[in-house]
Amino acid sequence: MEPPAVPPRPAGAPLPPLTQAVDLRVSKRLLWVGPAAYPLENIARVFTFVLRPRRKEAIVLFCKRVALTLALAVGLTVLILLVDGVASIGRGESSGGPFLTLVWLGTVGGLIYFLVELMQVLSAGSHFVLAVETSGPSTAMVTSRDPNHLIQLVGRIAYAIDHPEAEFTVRVEGISASPQIYHFGDNVNMYGGSGNVGIANS
Repeated sequence: MEPPAVPPRPAGAPLPPLTQAVDLRVSKRLLWVGPAAYPLENIARVFTFVLRPRRKEAIVLFCKRVALTLALAVGLTVLILLVDGVASIGRGESSGGPFLTLVWLGTVGGLIYFLVELMQVLSAGSHFVLAVETSGPSTAMVTSRDPNHLIQLVGRIAYAIDHPEAEFTVRVEGISASPQIYHFGDNVNMYGGSGNVGIANS
């Protein structure tokens, strides 16, 4: 029985963001994803899923950050005005202006930073990925523009697990996704690809 065939990725097809072309190879009972090797006997699960940005969590976090930052800025403003008011009675002049400027410049800078982080998540795209979980704390992940490509790769890897003589090499796209942007699940795992190391929750 031969493993299912995997169609090659179209030549010159652009890669999606956060990806890098790597070789996925089975040789001598090892699964290679770029330079990372995973013994086939240690593979616990091979599956596909859609890697989605953490948009809801990002919006909630942004709102909390904005509320906390504004509350802190208003609190500092009131405190500075009170202290300045008491001090100006004795001196006859106000000295709180520079401090207020610093507070609100810092506030505006913080809000801009939070907005940039939010836009990174909201503008991130979803990716259909193949994940290979091992019995240890590691998960290899690759992606492709063709979901059928990854689904058929699941069959080929599963076939190789049960057939020691099986060997193959295909070109895929290793993905490196930030856990701050993408939702992986509950358990934190490490995964690696060609020239990248990331964290995935599954």
